[in-house]
Amino acid sequence: MSPPPVIGAAMTLDELEIHRNWLFDKQRDLELQDFTTADVLNGDWAALAERARKLLNGYQGRLGIHGPFWGFTIASQDPDIRAVVAKRMRQGLDVCAAIGATQMVSHSPYSTWSYNNLDNNKGERDRVLEYVHLTMRDAVKQAEDIGVVIVLENIEDIDQYARVALADSFNSPAVAVSIDTGHAHYAHGSTGAPPVDYYVKAAGDRLHHVHLQDADGYADRHWALGEGNILWRSVFAALADLTNNPRLIVEIKDKSKIPASVEYLALLGLGQ
Repeated sequence: MSPPPVIGAAMTLDELEIHRNWLFDKQRDLELQDFTTADVLNGDWAALAERARKLLNGYQGRLGIHGPFWGFTIASQDPDIRAVVAKRMRQGLDVCAAIGATQMVSHSPYSTWSYNNLDNNKGERDRVLEYVHLTMRDAVKQAEDIGVVIVLENIEDIDQYARVALADSFNSPAVAVSIDTGHAHYAHGSTGAPPVDYYVKAAGDRLHHVHLQDADGYADRHWALGEGNILWRSVFAALADLTNNPRLIVEIKDKSKIPASVEYLALLGLGQ
């Protein structure tokens, strides 16, 4: 029997200073979350990048960032807005190149409204794909050039297959799928979406990244693992069928509980 997967975490540089020894002990995957806002990306983020490089001296795990997402969608119909979003994505990839990150999280364009209306308006599915490609085409080329994978994370997604089809439509190794367990559980509890493990099964080996957070199916809780009611055994059973070793990233509000979240998975025999 294979050993349980090593679990990583999402955090800021301030939190990395606190959890650095824990992270380095098993060379856990890391997702830095300092580079999501326009203020940072339009400013002098070089100092943050230098701080990241110093803190990660000797780090051998897989490094990623959460890319920009505040206030926009990657499927905007407005060409002026698409230009800003495209710029933000390129800026995020510039950060990846500067700190050696090989993955960037981006948010899904699909909403509850989308689920009920994509087939209500003729050609709407194709239009969403077109808008996303117009937004992301330069970023995808840049990601290919620098060896970064952009992973598309579910937000309100009810249809577990639409985002997978969107990733596939790029026909590029630089675009893959992410799953946020809390977002999927919210969609399951509040909008009738399938359970979390169905999202994993739908993504298959297109799944390169998972945000692990617990929730109650009502809101985006980002609770420590074990504090909600996600059925973790079913999630990890689905993950065990994959062959591509996705990054498993604890993403919770109370970062002091990151080690405890991993300990919870360890007690269940699901992670280490």
